[in-house]
Amino acid sequence: MTKLGRLYSVKIMSNLADELKNALSSVVSGAGDVVATTRDVVKSNVVNTLKAGGEVATTSVGTVGTVVSEGVTVASQAGVSTTQAVTGLVTGVIDGVKEVGGDVSSTATEAAHGAVKSTYQLGGDIGGVAVSAVEGAIKAAHDIGADAGELSRRFHRLRQLARIDAAIDGGAGRL
Repeated sequence: MTKLGRLYSVKIMSNLADELKNALSSVVSGAGDVVATTRDVVKSNVVNTLKAGGEVATTSVGTVGTVVSEGVTVASQAGVSTTQAVTGLVTGVIDGVKEVGGDVSSTATEAAHGAVKSTYQLGGDIGGVAVSAVEGAIKAAHDIGADAGELSRRFHRLRQLARIDAAIDGGAGRL
């Protein structure tokens, strides 16, 4: 990735974090829905990034896990339900990538991996987040007409990998 691509990715993550913080503050005050809010903010950021084109678009598809991971961190800091946020985050990135013609299956897998990894690092409920990631992928599959069975098979494999990662890292998470 070029220096310009890296700088653009950092800017996107910063914008995403700021937008999520602002949006989730209204949710904490009781004026919104965590799933819908995270979905809408993330989808908008992903679509805008991918429409920018070129190497940045390739880089963005490769950083879906980072987008979701950042979203999990922001949700945790904002005091909203991480599991609800993950459902919205995963749905949003899948919807966004689909809208610009990207690879939905790889996006779903990478998004779930980012959610599980971030939750593990924060010491959260890995099992609950894994389930929420699957729910988000199924919701996105339904919304976009994709094969939910294929996404479900990919998540089953991800869940197996998360168990292995947790065992290697001392068993902190149980799925």
